[in-house]
Amino acid sequence: MKKFILLLSLILLGTSSSFAWEMPSVFNLQVFKNNEAREVKKLLESQVKYANKTDFNKFISTYDKKYVNADGFNLDSYANLVKETWGTFDKIEYDIDIKNVAVCDGKAIAELTETSYAEIPVNENLNGELKSIANSVYYLQKTNDGWKVVSDSVLDETTTMLYGEAKNLDIKLTVPKQILADTEYTASLEFTPPAETIAIASITSEKVEYPQKQVKEVFRKMPEDNILERIFRANTDNVNEYIIASIGLTKADIQDMNIKLSLTGFGYTIKRVNIIPQNKYITIKEETKDAESK
Repeated sequence: MKKFILLLSLILLGTSSSFAWEMPSVFNLQVFKNNEAREVKKLLESQVKYANKTDFNKFISTYDKKYVNADGFNLDSYANLVKETWGTFDKIEYDIDIKNVAVCDGKAIAELTETSYAEIPVNENLNGELKSIANSVYYLQKTNDGWKVVSDSVLDETTTMLYGEAKNLDIKLTVPKQILADTEYTASLEFTPPAETIAIASITSEKVEYPQKQVKEVFRKMPEDNILERIFRANTDNVNEYIIASIGLTKADIQDMNIKLSLTGFGYTIKRVNIIPQNKYITIKEETKDAESK
């Protein structure tokens, strides 16, 4: 219980002004075992039900009109993302595991793990799968129309879209969960390709923004140790980032001195890197001290 209350305190202190609330007294926190906590749990479970039915109107109705998430998306932007996602895939299966709910004075915080899965038909040899898992915190408020989600924050997130033989790979993409703005960090991709297969890969960084801007990919042949690394510098706009690893698998078929390359698998692994804003006041003080010491 103490760890959970500490976690709530840290989350509230670290949230943006759009959804940071005054921390209630810890003695007033009630976890799960009260009617309001059960109402919050029911609302979050209804989101899963509506999403699995792709009932857009009922799903969006669970969000407050003033909703803004930790990535800076308002309700209109988020609604457009939902429409685009549901329009891209025939069927996505959603689920959640609610870890904790705390309620106080008409406000609630819920900690949960969200998962999604979808099959992506291409052809017999290259059918794909989408898998996603995220640990999130939801912020809710009680209104005249019941509980509504006013914001949410993703603590960590991994999404894979793998096709053909890539589905059988043990792909490890290692990135920091969070990093200070304007700081260098390393992203590392590791996997062992199937025998007699040529593997290429790229690692790119993109800001979490809407509409999403794609950066140019530069593919490289996987090194002999099957580890590809890139160094990035976190942006100074205080915008969270995605690290995207793209892979391609090909096999060579040699007949009558002719070489034919065939695609046997490809895919993407995406991980979130949350950016910690720099404290400019502390930076200025440190620079002033350095100047005075000289």
